[in-house]
Amino acid sequence: MSAQAERSDAPPVRDDDVVAMLMRQHGEIRNLFDEVESTTGEERKDAFRRLVRVLAVHETAEEEVVHPFARKAFGDAGLGVAERLEEERLAKEKLSALEDMDTEDAAFLPALLELRVDVMEHARAEERYEFTHLRRSADPERLAAMAKAVRAAEATAPTHPHPGVESGAKNMALGPMAAVMDRTRDAVRKAMGKDGGKG
Repeated sequence: MSAQAERSDAPPVRDDDVVAMLMRQHGEIRNLFDEVESTTGEERKDAFRRLVRVLAVHETAEEEVVHPFARKAFGDAGLGVAERLEEERLAKEKLSALEDMDTEDAAFLPALLELRVDVMEHARAEERYEFTHLRRSADPERLAAMAKAVRAAEATAPTHPHPGVESGAKNMALGPMAAVMDRTRDAVRKAMGKDGGKG
């Protein structure tokens, strides 16, 4: 019934294959968009909260782990790292605007569908350019280190909210997406041995 249940039938992804992990996250994001679109009321709110968390974690992990490696290893020219970063910035703006809306608002679904198109095009570009080069060019130790950082990112934002988290809704000054991204960034930097500083 749930997207979570469907995912449990999928073969497990190796923990040292960062590309497979990121591709799995792309699939999870697609499933969550489906879930938000096909539900209403509390179910839609819950699915949207999970989508925000997964997108925040995924994009932050890519910004901290994948894009810097791609830029250093291949240069910006062929891979369009700057374009990917700009797409991510715009998607975060749209996601942030959606967070401020009621999920039952008439404008919510059209705005969500617009975000979905952008996010899925962005994911295809990453898979075609960055991920292909990453798999071909990075040595196994580097891929394993990147996978460890992505696992640390995933651990910062469970897909189901813990009891009591909802009461933090008054903490909207930063917004849940920004808070998740900050925690994710810290966890990724710690996993990559960049504690304390800007990496």
